[in-house]
Amino acid sequence: MNIDYENLSPEMIQLIVAVFLIRQVVWAFYANSIRKTLVCVSPENRLMAPNQSWLLVIPFFNIYWNFSVASRLADSLTNEFYDRKIAEEENPGRIAGIWYAWLFLLSNIPLPAFILVTVGILSIVYFVAYWVKVNNFRNLLVEHEKLRDKQQPGDQAS
Repeated sequence: MNIDYENLSPEMIQLIVAVFLIRQVVWAFYANSIRKTLVCVSPENRLMAPNQSWLLVIPFFNIYWNFSVASRLADSLTNEFYDRKIAEEENPGRIAGIWYAWLFLLSNIPLPAFILVTVGILSIVYFVAYWVKVNNFRNLLVEHEKLRDKQQPGDQAS
């Protein structure tokens, strides 16, 4: 597919810039969700620093970093759930995260249009599913922390 960049209309350039900026904003919110989840994990259980999640916003580097985040976040959550004695799936979120990472990788490879559209749609579906799953894990950790805080004053009075 050859694109004649000299003949791009100003409207087309504006559309390309708008899509890029919207994508960056979405990635920033996603990275912030990952960061917030890692903040809820005890430092000794983390396999990545919370602020490393911002690397997801860097175009092209995030192709690699999605794999790292899916693996390290799952291992960090596994450690945290084990320490808190929370019964949760093994390797929480890893499968959805790895699927998203692979689909995102494939969506950045020049393939025939019908394959790119299919992979792109699947990538978005897994992206949203993984993001929701990560937020659910964060909410679980926050609620567990609130429950522990409520129980501690009562334990001291006993």
